[in-house]
Amino acid sequence: MKKTIIAAAIASTALFAGTAQAEEYKIDIEGQHAFIQFKINHLGYSWLLGRFNEFDGSFNYDENAPEDASINVTIETASIDTNHAERDKHLRSDDFLNVSEFPTARFESTRYVPDEDDAEEGTMYGNFTLNSVTKEIAIDVEHVGAGEDPWGGFRRGFEGEVDLTLADYNIDYNLGPAAREVELYFSIEGVRQ
Repeated sequence: MKKTIIAAAIASTALFAGTAQAEEYKIDIEGQHAFIQFKINHLGYSWLLGRFNEFDGSFNYDENAPEDASINVTIETASIDTNHAERDKHLRSDDFLNVSEFPTARFESTRYVPDEDDAEEGTMYGNFTLNSVTKEIAIDVEHVGAGEDPWGGFRRGFEGEVDLTLADYNIDYNLGPAAREVELYFSIEGVRQ
């Protein structure tokens, strides 16, 4: 009887040792190891670059079941920064982000589809809310890497890109035909909790 219990315990331990669970990561905002940037064409002549300085969120990831990955991010839209104070003031107005009425933008994932040919890449689908409009978007995602950090923690990072049509989010200020879309770029590093 005792041998049966010991054998069952060993078998149970071996079974669960090979079963990983999704790990939760908090996006490293304090250490400034995460970025949300954007790029939009300026009159067809050049590119205007900018970023959002204030955002927060978390994600879950299981290397053995990447299809279960999820992420939630909230962006403070008033933190938009294009390195030009007057332009940033205009971007915060109701011509664009209308930050006084809609102070946050939010992405909440609904599913992740890993690439069949490259396990480090995939598409993250989810609902993106900006300027009172919520639409499903698909972000092209790449797993950058994971490992222990010098401070005794464990980190994991991803990057992603998505193009958004401004008119879809009630932003119809005429910037010319070359500026109907904005490209969002995410570099997200998280600390395992």
